[in-house]
Amino acid sequence: MAARKDPYRSLKDAFGRYATGVALAGCIGKAGAPVVITVNSFTSVSLKPPLVLWCIENTTWSFPHFMAADAYSIAILMAEQQAVSERFADHSPKPLAPDEYEIWETGAPIFKHRLAAFDCRVKDRHRAGDHVILIAEVVKFDARTGRPLLYFASDYDKGPEAAP
Repeated sequence: MAARKDPYRSLKDAFGRYATGVALAGCIGKAGAPVVITVNSFTSVSLKPPLVLWCIENTTWSFPHFMAADAYSIAILMAEQQAVSERFADHSPKPLAPDEYEIWETGAPIFKHRLAAFDCRVKDRHRAGDHVILIAEVVKFDARTGRPLLYFASDYDKGPEAAP
């Protein structure tokens, strides 16, 4: 019996022609423990007020946690953090250890080893197809120099040389 071809593969391949950064989104889950997943849909929305968004698939294991959370964090990964990205892209990732994250104003867990971080308070959620768009206001952030981990054509790319 022949394997069924994914009817969305060509569309996914076309979407993959747009390089994206790789980040971790984190929140405090329903049981009070940190929940973290890998995302590449993160983007800025507005400077005044400072708004960001990312999208979560409604069938992912972490969906109910992010839907119940009032806040989330985003940690932009560095070029050498492909293994971190793969860890939290898993369907049952090894949980964050206490020494791997910090807490800022909103209470969302922020991955310590990062290129940049955003502590965000959820402002709105929009259902869109098989995803929900989570829009939030940035209440605190930081940024460091370094190279970003990039994703392009369904694979990792180590990105350009260090940027200021």
